[in-house]
Amino acid sequence: MQTHEEGHLVYAARGVLAVHTDRGTSIVPANRIAWTPAGFTHQHRAHGETDMRIVFLSAELAQSIPNRPAVFLASSLAREVVLALTSRQLEPAARTRLQHVLVDELHEASEQPLQLPEPQDDRLRNIAQLLRENPADNTPLAELGRKAGAGARTLSRLIRSELGMTYYEWRTQLRIYHALVLLADGHDTTYVAHACGWANPSGFIAAFAAVVGTTPGRHRQEQPGQSGLALDGHSNI
Repeated sequence: MQTHEEGHLVYAARGVLAVHTDRGTSIVPANRIAWTPAGFTHQHRAHGETDMRIVFLSAELAQSIPNRPAVFLASSLAREVVLALTSRQLEPAARTRLQHVLVDELHEASEQPLQLPEPQDDRLRNIAQLLRENPADNTPLAELGRKAGAGARTLSRLIRSELGMTYYEWRTQLRIYHALVLLADGHDTTYVAHACGWANPSGFIAAFAAVVGTTPGRHRQEQPGQSGLALDGHSNI
């Protein structure tokens, strides 16, 4: 875990990143850019062979970006600017111009977080651990509640109040995160669908596209082989 005096943007030109803060985990595939303001304790986790790009922004440049962690949909221009800022030497004036372009793009971009909020209640934490260990588990909430020590109605209320979503929405987010990790590791769509609890690939593809904004196949194709910081396996940065 670390903090920085300047806020920074993180982009995965290849692979999948997760950004952990005390507010939960944000998943950052290749069509997203994550923002962590100055002073926020955080950790980056890379899944698969990941090309991670980081752009630090001064306090002045960061004024038009939220003062909280956020994830933005990355336009084609924003991606190219990040790659330019992180792949070659630039004159200070050119770097500043590109940073302004990037901030303008993010200011206009919609926030599209792939967020895994971290539950605080011990019973929900137990359920979250079960789902992380076995994303394909289709055990009903009532049965999970018996293991966690609470009824389904109590758990549903806690999930709604703490996480702002239903149990099934929460479970889908966890599964999509796991699916992104498996895809980054090179597994095919059919394997990933079954490993993450979907009965058939078509159901998985529909759910994946609804959350990520693209199909698993297109997601794989959108990740070019860029030179940069390559991280094999699961690395903490």
